[in-house]
Amino acid sequence: MPPLSQEPLSIEDIEGPVPGQRVLRLEGAVVLGTLFQFQSTLRSKQSRALVIDFSAVSYIDSAGIGALVGAYVNYSKEGRSLALVGVNDRVLNALKVTRVEQFFRVYATLPEAQQAIQA
Repeated sequence: MPPLSQEPLSIEDIEGPVPGQRVLRLEGAVVLGTLFQFQSTLRSKQSRALVIDFSAVSYIDSAGIGALVGAYVNYSKEGRSLALVGVNDRVLNALKVTRVEQFFRVYATLPEAQQAIQA
């Protein structure tokens, strides 16, 4: 098994149940090596509301956190919604250590997040 920093990232980009809502289902590690892929997917489409599903994310590093904060800033400044779902303890601790967890609305399940951030 490769070290976490070399684990690939797969991203499934799906329409939410409500028009204008988008879900990114991530699997793998959000790290420097997968950063370009993550950022270009984030920027590829504009949506009123974005839910990023972290249920299958094993690890995030400071580069990944930086990309998340960048997405948060862009969404906030344009009055759009961003939510995280299924964040495990390891990822949540990384957000806490970098003192950015307060920027994100975190939900336990996808339906809960989708309901909370109607587009």
